Amino acid sequence: MARFDRFGQAAKDIAARSSNGKLFVDYKNVDALRRLMSPNGKINGRKRTGLTAYEQRLASQAIKRARYMGLLPYTSATL
Repeated sequence: MARFDRFGQAAKDIAARSSNGKLFVDYKNVDALRRLMSPNGKINGRKRTGLTAYEQRLASQAIKRARYMGLLPYTSATL
């Protein structure tokens, strides 16, 4: 199976640790979250992003939250 290393390290910088050691993804970091999306506005999968399952869940939740807040678009019309 082919690995997509193109997004490997860039995606790893998305998850950070809080002061109590818990992992989180900031929904206000729009530039980093946009790298996890396709040009059409879809959220890329784990195989493409190189994130763990837990990090992928956090990232997708942050993307959805940023979309709701109006920081990221839902469709490719504004990308």
